[in-house]
This record gives sequence, C-alpha cells and structure tokens, in this order.
Amino acid sequence: MTSRKEMENRGLSEVDFVFVTGDAYVDHPSFAAALLGRLLESRGYTVGILPQPDFHSSKAFTEFGRPKLGFLVSPGAMDSMVSNYTANNKPRSSDVYAHGGESGHRPDRASIIYTARIREAYKGIPVIIGGIEASLRRFCHYDYWSNTVKHSILLDSKADILIYGMGERALLEIAENLKNGVPVREIRNVRGTCYFTGKAEELPNYTEVLSHCTLCKEKLSSASVIGGGVPKEIAFLLPEFAQINQDTPKSKELFALSFLVQEQNTDSLNAHILIEPSEKRFVIQNPPAFPLSSQEFDALYELPFTRKWHPMYNRPASNGKVGVPALEEVKFSLTSSRGCFGACSFCAITFHQGRRIQARSHESLLAEAKKMTADADFKGYIHDVGGPTANFRHDACEFQAKRGACPNKDCLGTKPCKNVRVDHSEYVSLLKKLRSLPKVKKVFIRSGIRFDYLMLDKDKTFLRELCEHHVSGQLKVAPEHVSDSVLRLMRKSTHAVYEEFSESYAKMNEKLNKKQYLVPYYIACHPGADLNDAIEVALYLKKTGFVPDQVQDFYPTPGSLATCMYYTGLNPHDFDSDGKMKKIYVARGARERRLQRALLQFNKKENKSLVLEALKKANRMDLAQVFYPR
Repeated sequence: MTSRKEMENRGLSEVDFVFVTGDAYVDHPSFAAALLGRLLESRGYTVGILPQPDFHSSKAFTEFGRPKLGFLVSPGAMDSMVSNYTANNKPRSSDVYAHGGESGHRPDRASIIYTARIREAYKGIPVIIGGIEASLRRFCHYDYWSNTVKHSILLDSKADILIYGMGERALLEIAENLKNGVPVREIRNVRGTCYFTGKAEELPNYTEVLSHCTLCKEKLSSASVIGGGVPKEIAFLLPEFAQINQDTPKSKELFALSFLVQEQNTDSLNAHILIEPSEKRFVIQNPPAFPLSSQEFDALYELPFTRKWHPMYNRPASNGKVGVPALEEVKFSLTSSRGCFGACSFCAITFHQGRRIQARSHESLLAEAKKMTADADFKGYIHDVGGPTANFRHDACEFQAKRGACPNKDCLGTKPCKNVRVDHSEYVSLLKKLRSLPKVKKVFIRSGIRFDYLMLDKDKTFLRELCEHHVSGQLKVAPEHVSDSVLRLMRKSTHAVYEEFSESYAKMNEKLNKKQYLVPYYIACHPGADLNDAIEVALYLKKTGFVPDQVQDFYPTPGSLATCMYYTGLNPHDFDSDGKMKKIYVARGARERRLQRALLQFNKKENKSLVLEALKKANRMDLAQVFYPR
C-alpha cells in the first residue's frame, strides 16, 4: 500500500513499518521495496510504501502516521548519486526508476535526506537504512562527487542501524527484535548490519590492524593475520577516520589498508567483526549474513507479486509518459542467481552480494516462467536468465561451502585458481527446460557472460547451446581492455583469452551457419591505464575493424577496489620489496578522460582533434596516419 487511503481501505489505522524508497513503486522482485515489503508481509507485518516522496519537507513522510516499529530507508536500486549524475559528474536527464522516466524525483544522498525528514517528523522513531547506497558507504569512503573522504553513512545519516548486503535475514531479525520491545540501539548482534556507539567499553575484544601491518615488511594479506592465527571472535580495529581523512601519502596508504581489510572480511564463513573509530564514535560491522539456501531463495521470489507498476503511474507524468521504464528491462527476465566470484576491481557486487553463489531451483524458475507466458504482453521471448554473471550457478570450488571464499585469492582474474570448478551442465539443463515451455519462442542471455570461465570449460556444449539458441544476433561481452597490465588491475583475464574466445565464438557460429557477432565493451581511464594503454586499445580496434558506439568511462563509485586505487594511486594487493604498496598511474581531470575516451572512438569525426592531441601528448604522432590515412 502506498497511501493512507489504501491503508484505511484495508481496515488499518497504522502500519508496522514505513518503507521509504527513491524508486517509483513496482511490485516486482527486482525492486527492493517490493521484495522486502512482500517478505515482511508474509511474516505478518504491515508495510506502507513511500515511493519517491517529496523530500523538500517532512510532510510527505507522515502519510501513514507514526509506524509502530519504525522506518526503513533505501535510495532505490542505485546509489542516488549514480542515479543523478554521469561518470563525468553531469546531471542525468532521465531516471528509468521514476514515473515516466523523469529525473529530479530523488534527492542527492537520498539516505541522508530521507532520514533527516523522518527525524523532523517523528522524534525517536527507529530508522534502519539499507540498499546499495548504505551498503557501499558503511565505513568511511571516498566520495567522487565532492572529492572528499566522508564518514560512514550511518553516522552522517543519523540512522540507528545500517543493513549491508542482501538484507532479508537481517531485516527479519531486526523486525522481530523491535516487535519484542527491544530498543533499536540495543540491537547489536545481527549479522549483515552495522551499528555505532560512543563508548569504547562497549566494543568487542579487538586487535589493531596496524599492529599486524605497519605498511612496511609484513603484508596484511599474510595468513598470520587473516584466515589463520587470529581467533574469529577477535574483531579488527581499522585505522581511524581522522588518520584517513587527510590529503597525505600516509593517509592514503591507511585508506588503502582499511579497504583491503574490509575486502578480506566479506564472506559470512570467515569474516571478523570490524571496528572503525570515527572521532568520538565507533562504527561496528557485524559479519555478513549467511547466504540464502535455494529453498529460501525460491520462496522469496514466489511471493505474490503483481509484477506491475502501481496504478498511479498509469496517468501521464509531467513529460507525458506513463509507467516506470525500469520494469520493461526485467518484466520478462528471470533472476536465477546472486553473488559473483569474478570480483572485477571496478565492480562492487562482491562487496555487496559477496563471492558465494546463491541459485534458485529449476522448479522455481520454470514456475515463474510459466506465469510470464500467461501475461498478455508476453511475445514469446524470455529476455534473460541470469544474475550478476549469468553462467555462475554454483560455488567457485568445493571448499567454499565449508570455508567460504578465500580472503587472499582470486577465483578468476589473470591467473585462475586451479581449484575453480568449471561446469555449465546444470545451467545448460535449465536453459533447455525453459525454451521447451509452451509459448516460449526464444530464451536470451543478456546479463554478463564470463567468457574466461567459459573458455576454461573443456566441454564446449555450453558454447554451442549459447550460439545456437540464446543469442539474438549479437552477444555483448566485456573484455574491458587490451593491455594486460591494466587487465591485471581490473582482475580480468588476459587479452589472449578474449582473442581465443572471439575465435571460438566465430568458429562455432560458422559451424552452425549463423551470422552472429560479438559486441565488446571497453572501459576508458581505469586506474593504471594511461594514454599509451588507450592507444593500444585503439590500435586493436583499428586492426579488428570494430569501433564501439559506447565506451564506459570509469566511474569511481564507493565500495570498489578500483575506486580505492583511483583515490589513493596505490594498489593494495601489490607490494614492493620494502613492503610498501605499489603506486599506479591514475588519469585525473576531465581533459585526459576525454582524450582516452576519444581514442577508443577514433572514428567519430568530432573526436579527431582530441585523438591527435592525445597522440601528440603521448609522443606517438607516428600513428596519426594509421588512424587518419590521407
């Protein structure tokens, strides 16, 4: 229910929770307010949804009156700053999660603004923040938009509890505590949450990170510090905010160190409690919530969603458009998994969802697909069957179920772990079942395929199935770069692996007598990439005859390793002989970002002068004739 009128029509005078969201309300499991609202409802709680409330005053936040248990706050499916601004810090002209796709309906730093309005309306009411914005800002973090290091969003928002990661377990446990009369500030042992205190005597027993890593000889990633030698009940004390919040080489080393410790404590089976001193307060992060079982995952997605936007969006928005555009992207898609052991440096999914894979059962996915086929708008095409990475449907190796993901090892990257279990057979079986359903003409795979993982598979059945049944003429893949030094920093496979995949894909399509192509994505200005690296990509694109229409500018968003590299100019995973983190090149400023992007799109007439400027700056004017032959 999204209004007092709807509440009263149900015969209610109040609700247990008010869920404030920066998205328009769509009753579909891809939208957090619907997913978590339906989950709470299934456990007997009443929930009022406030979608994209007017944030200029507290009035809109009183729509349901004072809730019995508290407010839940999320900026929506995306960080509000990412929703509102491009990678080059320009305001976006649209918002696919808003009514009619209009921009301007969610505030900058929505979690902070929404909580402030709630506090104005109701003193002392419990406020729990969550979602991607809170999750990735749970400790002090670099904020690209202000070019500063900010406190934990828990402190800046003045919320009571922060839920990080996928919040189902944590939310239900908090709700039960509140229902049983436990004061919100006394709810301190819930996995997947952060809380704060101003009293040092209330902290768990801890060992200081700096006592184990003085940024010199001993690497933090050594087994003596993480994953062995330190009892799990001992918490880690991170560097203080005051130490990090300085524009000095030392403070940036400490920032990188803090991020490294956080990254190594993201698995529910081997993570420690983390404590960050922040002036006179302490932010405490409990270990992550345990992953959902397949049965729990199935039950969550089988809740009674209408799979439609709220009827209020059937009227035209001020731009004349109806509905919520984001629904079109997911309406006929299936979420089959969560988590990603790919752990790309520029992606924060592993920091939010973790590296462990959670997968729904075939039976649940088939039942959802059958419901899709009954929709009047269904044209016979299932648009996607996947998750963060479509072809990950099980843990990376047999050890993860018992020990969790290794804190100090990558599963893939430029040197895949020898223990990675490569098997697409279960996914192939699922896809066959889905495309055999009545009314289904085609099942596409549009979420990311890890081609390096695919190439590790000696059985080429999945590659054949992919080309024969699940590509619509073009397959989008993400090699991201050509330079192996940059790819290593990205935690991506070497360029040779992409070349091998490209050749295998072409041969398979030729064998099947199909004309299907690869559409590769590339990132400009990733930390570690300079003009010469961008020139290397441009030369490869020139050689292959493919120049992308779209190039992604690196976006330093909170929670990613690449953002840590961008801010600090350091690689926290690479140490020199003296134990110091190695420095890396970082492209800063709008001009060089434009130059690198222009090189990757050298065929555009408007980019010629920029490309020539880049070549001159790199002392490579000998290549001018290559790109622009007379």
